[in-house]
Amino acid sequence: MEYFAGLDVSMEETHICILDREGALIREGKAPSTPKTIARFLAAGPACTKVVFETGRMAPMLHHGLTELGVPVVCIESRQAYQALKSLAGRKTDRNDARGLAHLARTGFYKPTHVKSLSAHAIRSLIAARKKLVGQRVTIDNQIRGLIVVFGVRLPRALSPAFKDTALKVSDGVPGLFAAREAILAAVTAIDSDIKAMTRKSEVCTRLMTVPGVRPITALAFAAAIDDPARFKRSRDVGPYLGLVPKRHQSGEVDYTGSISKCGDVRVRTLLYEAANVMLTRYAAPLKLKSWARAIGQRSTMRKVRVALARRLAIILHAMMRDQTDFRAT
Repeated sequence: MEYFAGLDVSMEETHICILDREGALIREGKAPSTPKTIARFLAAGPACTKVVFETGRMAPMLHHGLTELGVPVVCIESRQAYQALKSLAGRKTDRNDARGLAHLARTGFYKPTHVKSLSAHAIRSLIAARKKLVGQRVTIDNQIRGLIVVFGVRLPRALSPAFKDTALKVSDGVPGLFAAREAILAAVTAIDSDIKAMTRKSEVCTRLMTVPGVRPITALAFAAAIDDPARFKRSRDVGPYLGLVPKRHQSGEVDYTGSISKCGDVRVRTLLYEAANVMLTRYAAPLKLKSWARAIGQRSTMRKVRVALARRLAIILHAMMRDQTDFRAT
């Protein structure tokens, strides 16, 4: 007899349900949300063929921890699970969700999702922290502009040292804002140094940076988002994964194609868009990829050109990671 388990994970506790092949309840209960305690609970019952849980903040830690302990765990997309669980249970409780996930494991009605390595998650967290700090710096810049304009001082685009001296003479409330701004800039500089050091040590990032417009942050973010190139059967599958393909709705006589889906990692998608813009506007050397994009611009808008070039860059970067080859400008 085969047995299947579902895990409804929260920060503190995880609800666990074990079913047999026919859907009969074998065992259920709760355990602290750590790999060892969950594995211990599962080991007390019959050996499970599959253990299913949803993506979430705890997913990387639990997936890698349970895998090391020999638990046949499968992580599934939370959006798909949400739609399926609504039809399986009338009330949404943690206990019902665990039972519904066990039914999904039993029937096979799920799509496994790749769980990135912990090192990839660490890189993504570092890049997210940098973006947050840059946003805080922009907020402080705007606060300084709003404070100084009251005294009739016009702000330049960049807060130069000369402007700082002028602002300090105008108001007593500015020094604290400038001190906070300097602290944030120091933190951003430290993160940039760490990112450059990591890209120098990584052969993959060094290879990706041979593409015009791809700089350390873009290379590191893309490598962390892909994590394992072999999980994509074709390089062109990376475009839909990053949300760089048009949405489509087809039903009967209705066939609608809209803007890009914007699924996946928004930071990587933004960085690829910026890399495409750099290639189009700042790279002066002849390049077939650039000529291909400008040919699209003759019959479409420049925004669509940048999106198309970003999608093509994603395909090229994945192929470079998979085949371990450098960029060919010809």
